[in-house]
Amino acid sequence: MLKDRLEREIERFREIEEKLSSGELSTSELRETSRLHAQLGPRVAEMQEYLRLSSELQQAEAMLRDSTDAEMREMAREEVASLQTELEGRKKRIERLLIPPDPRQGRSLILEIRAGTGGDEAALFASDLTRMYLRFAERRGLPAEMISLSESDLGGYKEAVFSIAGAEAYDLLHQEGGAHRVQRIPVTESGGRIHTSAVTVAVMPEVEQEEVTINDKDLIIDTIRASGAGGQHVNKTESAVRVRHVPSGIMVYCQDERSQHKNMARAMRILRARLAEKQESERHAAEAALKKEQVKSGDRSERIRTYNFPQGRVTDHRIGFTAYNLSAFLDGEMDELLEALLEAEREQKLKLLAI
Repeated sequence: MLKDRLEREIERFREIEEKLSSGELSTSELRETSRLHAQLGPRVAEMQEYLRLSSELQQAEAMLRDSTDAEMREMAREEVASLQTELEGRKKRIERLLIPPDPRQGRSLILEIRAGTGGDEAALFASDLTRMYLRFAERRGLPAEMISLSESDLGGYKEAVFSIAGAEAYDLLHQEGGAHRVQRIPVTESGGRIHTSAVTVAVMPEVEQEEVTINDKDLIIDTIRASGAGGQHVNKTESAVRVRHVPSGIMVYCQDERSQHKNMARAMRILRARLAEKQESERHAAEAALKKEQVKSGDRSERIRTYNFPQGRVTDHRIGFTAYNLSAFLDGEMDELLEALLEAEREQKLKLLAI
C-alpha cells in the first residue's frame, strides 16, 4: 500500500538523521550518509505533504459520511473533490520518489571509448563520439578533462579516456555504456560502399581513493618510454606508466603527461574506476541470476545505438527512439534522447516496485 511505503521511507530518513547526529560515524561513513541525507531530504518533504493531504481527505470523507447538517456536508463534498484532485496530481510523482536513488547519483564519471570492429573507420568514429560527449559536456556546463588518448594513423582514436565532472554528469550519461554502431562511407572507400563499424563505450562513476581498496602488493608497475609525438623528450624520459592489478587482470597505461608522477596518478584514477565498475557488474550478474527482470546495466557488449550517415539518422535500439538530426546529435545536442532514456528507466523501475 502506498501509505505504508511512504511511512517506511520517512522512518528510514529519520534513522539517517539520527546517525548523522550520533557523532559515531567515521569520515567516509559521514560523507556517504550526508550525501544520502541530501538526496532523500527533498523526497521526504514531498512524501510528508502527500500523507498530510491524505489525512485531510480522510477527515473530509468522514465529515461527508457522518454529518447531518446539509451545509457542512456540502462543504465536505467540495473539500473531498478538491483534495482528491490534488492527490491524484501528486500520485505519479510520489510513486517516482519511491524509486530508490542510485547510490552513484550526483557523481562525476569517466568515459572510455574504444574502437572496435572496423579498423581505421572505427577509430575515426571513436574520435567523433569523443567530440560528441565533450561538446555535450560543454553545452551543459560540465567540466571535462582528457585523461588518456591513443591515436590511430589516420587521426582517429584507438582509445580515449576522459572525465566529465558535475552533479549532472552520471545522472545524464550513465546509460551510454554499450556498443555504438556507425554506418557510413569511409574516407578510404573509393567505391562509395557503406561500411559498418563499431565503437564501445564504458561509463564509470568516479570513486574516491578510500572507496576502493587497492593493495600495493597486488600491483605491477612499469615505467617505460612514451610512444608517439613528443620530440626529444619522448626518447629520453621514461615518463609513461603501465599499472597491472594482478587479482583482476586490469591493466592501465598512461603516457599523456610528461611527469611520471602525474601519469601514475591518472593511471590509479582509471584503475579505481575500472575496479568499481567490475564490482558493480559482478553484483548485477549475481542479482540477474536470481531475478531475470532487471534494469539493464549498460553492458558495453550490448549494441545500444546506430548512427546512419546516409540517412542522417540516429536510432537507440533500447527504447526505439529515432531522430533525423545526426549532425546536431554528434555536435552534442543529445538532450531529447537522454531525457527519453531517463523516462524509460524510471518507468521500468516503477514496474519493479509493484506499489
